Amino acid sequence: MPMHIKTLLKDNSLYISIVITVLITLLSLIKMPPKPIIEVSNLDKIQHTFAYMVLTISWLVSRDVKFKATPYVVILVACLVFGIIIEVLQGRLTTYRSASLLDIVANSLGIVLGFVIFKTFTRKKADI
Repeated sequence: MPMHIKTLLKDNSLYISIVITVLITLLSLIKMPPKPIIEVSNLDKIQHTFAYMVLTISWLVSRDVKFKATPYVVILVACLVFGIIIEVLQGRLTTYRSASLLDIVANSLGIVLGFVIFKTFTRKKADI
């Protein structure tokens, strides 16, 4: 990756994480358009997993740039708690969404995948 893009991403990692968090919040609480003609089995679980994987990676990158003293587990737990809060809000604030334990499981899977991917790509050469 060109150095100026890498620097730009690092310098703005906190803002990127906040934007991703807000987008996930909005997409989780707004009414979505009707389902497409062709349905994919468990597509929503795949979307949850992907969204929380991206969320986790973004906050872990922000942690490495801005909050080095924060243990990784704090970021992971915060992402999990965020996902649970969103599920509760879906059940309480909306009539067109419902809270789902399987969504929390999919979110958790995304968090774990995000951490594994992050650690895989940030491993120092000496660790290999």
